[in-house]
Amino acid sequence: MSETVTAFSEPEERAALREAVARLAAKYGREYVEKQAREGAKMTDMWLEMGRHGFLGVNIAEEYGGGGGGMADLAAVLEECAAAGAPLLMMVVSPAICGSIIARCGTDEQRRRWLPGIADGTHLMAFGITEADAGSNSHQITTTATRDGDGWVLKGQKTFISGVDEAQSVLVVARTADERTGKLKPALFVMPTDADGFTRQVIPMSWQAPEKQFTLFFDDVRLPDEALVGGADNPDAGLWQLFAGLNPERIMGGAFSCGMARYALDKAVAYAGQRSVWKDQPIGAHQGIAHPLAKVKIELEQARLLWQKAAALYDAGDDMAAGEYANMAKYAGGEVACNATDVAVHTHGGNGLTQEYGLGNMLVAARLGRIAPVSREMILNFVAMHSLGLPKSY
Repeated sequence: MSETVTAFSEPEERAALREAVARLAAKYGREYVEKQAREGAKMTDMWLEMGRHGFLGVNIAEEYGGGGGGMADLAAVLEECAAAGAPLLMMVVSPAICGSIIARCGTDEQRRRWLPGIADGTHLMAFGITEADAGSNSHQITTTATRDGDGWVLKGQKTFISGVDEAQSVLVVARTADERTGKLKPALFVMPTDADGFTRQVIPMSWQAPEKQFTLFFDDVRLPDEALVGGADNPDAGLWQLFAGLNPERIMGGAFSCGMARYALDKAVAYAGQRSVWKDQPIGAHQGIAHPLAKVKIELEQARLLWQKAAALYDAGDDMAAGEYANMAKYAGGEVACNATDVAVHTHGGNGLTQEYGLGNMLVAARLGRIAPVSREMILNFVAMHSLGLPKSY
């Protein structure tokens, strides 16, 4: 009997994409990721193989070397990697955020220059927005880009920027003076990581991961005019370019967390089904073990539906509705990842905190989904204001 196709079924092409990605990711898995993290190595081998198979650029137009799909396809790829125990954090950054911004906001020359490398993984682009004194408030960014002859001078700092040590460039969010008003407005610049005046400092984190976090310093970094995304003559440049990348970021964050939750839940269910300590029944036969796992399964399916709806809205061009659901999806994903890893550890008992089972490190890593790229409190503010119509609280 063939499977019934409904409005809630993913297209056959995406189902096939998921299967292909799952097979590739399974070649690497959790053991590979943990080995790379322990040795200070990167996910380069898996990253480039993913790129060669076209998985990293499924959301990028075919004319630039991509698959011609959408954000729903890219998020499905990331979810499958995470569900196999081998998530690629830089997928959130390079093809999702940077690729989307350049595809939607860049000049023709900028698209031709950067998108093919982003699509096949040979050009990894980091994203620099967060600042120590701005937090989630992008309006308080103090990094500036000042006109100087036929170029720009970048000055300022960023913090908690992922993967800069493996990137060829960074898409930097700065502020420039509006010639009409004199006020500062957001602007985005592509800066090569070997630029003079650019330095970085690693931030020691409490969980092990191949992708490192950095504080960035821009000390009078000179950039050519063509580094400005969209070009200097683009009257629409600014805040809307930034938000062109934030919805993909939240969608991918939700998918990342859902994949992590799937991995943890699968491990817990397998353990509960074979572990026996009372008579001849496995521990999964007892409601004290089974019910928390069933609850996580329900929460997981809710979160997956949210990111799928957000991605469908984004791909349809409905940015406002996509923003609402992308925030909800990121919130729900962060919650279920934390709940799933906690329940998985508890199901394993003491084994859950051993290196052998690989769940202890995930407890800390899953917590990131509640904090970044935007805190759950700011998401609740967004939903209260934009979905419920309540007064702005901040």
